[in-house]
Amino acid sequence: MDYTSMTLPNGIRLIHASVDSPVAHCGVVINTGSRDENPDEQGMAHFIEHTIFKGTTRRKAYHIISRLEDVGGEMNAYTSKEETAIHASFLCEYYERTIELFSDILIDSTFPEKELKKEQEVIIDEINSYNDTPSELIFDEFEELMYEGHPMGRNILGTPELVRSFQTVDIRRFMAENYHTNQMVICSVGNITAKKFFHLAHRYFERLKTSLRHDRRSRFSDYQPKQKTVEKGTFQAHCILGGEAFDVHHPDRLPLVLLNSILGGQSGNSRLNLSLRERNGIAYNLESSYTAYTDTGTFTIYFGTDPENLDRALTLIDREIKLLQHKALGEIQLSKARKQLIGQLAMSQENHEDLMLAIGKSMLVFNKVESLEEIYKRISQVTAGQLMEVANRILEPQNLSCLIYK
Repeated sequence: MDYTSMTLPNGIRLIHASVDSPVAHCGVVINTGSRDENPDEQGMAHFIEHTIFKGTTRRKAYHIISRLEDVGGEMNAYTSKEETAIHASFLCEYYERTIELFSDILIDSTFPEKELKKEQEVIIDEINSYNDTPSELIFDEFEELMYEGHPMGRNILGTPELVRSFQTVDIRRFMAENYHTNQMVICSVGNITAKKFFHLAHRYFERLKTSLRHDRRSRFSDYQPKQKTVEKGTFQAHCILGGEAFDVHHPDRLPLVLLNSILGGQSGNSRLNLSLRERNGIAYNLESSYTAYTDTGTFTIYFGTDPENLDRALTLIDREIKLLQHKALGEIQLSKARKQLIGQLAMSQENHEDLMLAIGKSMLVFNKVESLEEIYKRISQVTAGQLMEVANRILEPQNLSCLIYK
């Protein structure tokens, strides 16, 4: 797939991929997330993601919601540790309607106090709902454990007390300090020419004044492994085992992606799934995951099991880790693992909404998008020796933290 990119005079980057489909996907990805908040702003990035749809100088909340839904489209948003995204799916004939709407809510949102009060209660309900779901809550608490004392460890949703304190003036200050034009990417996948997409983006976003970010985020550099058990009174024991991993720029990032796929990725034939579920029948929900950030990363293994099987599950996981550390994959095993990851990546590009967000984030972080062919080539060059080396660096027992709910 071919991608075309350009940069607007105010620093906003654009990237587009043309596809033959009646449905298009477009978004704005901003290099601002929860790690950019001050201690008294925890939850602000997520709060803005909710309230940016609540009114502009031209539209009330209802008109924003209806603008795309009236023509069969849908709009959504998300906040992560490092980015905020607003995105939409719609019929291709409504490209201009969508981009104009994006510009309206990003440039002219008014954040009326009446709407803020209502949304504060919605978010607090979201926080309470999350607290009732240990299989989700444990991931946030694990990062709090790992990144203790650093903005990376803060919960994205914030706290009820802080969320209730946010006012319009606080939102405007945070956006002025963190929403910079050279840290924004407008990304698109749809049946439209790059020239027309660039024209529309320029038309509706040129009025956003140039604002460049020069400072760097506070780098995390003091990881210390920790062990913690929390009595939750749940029917299942929930456990996360993991530690610090490679950042997005690290040369061994792709070998770790492949290692994760082998150990506990999304496929049913991952080593952890075969060991804990298929052979021993002691876990239904289990996975390993690798998240790379701009200056650090997290590798985790999660599972839920009956409390009486907790120690056995940890023993089986330790066995699989040691095998990866001390026994090199044979050429047939390695070839299968490479092909499996390549196939998964190829299929992920068939989902054009995911593709749109992926190229937007890639442009934001790397200022480029690699072709599938380039990625396939790099995966095919990963060796068994590299996988063993990465397994020994990332999965060394004394470097792993462990959080248990039971």
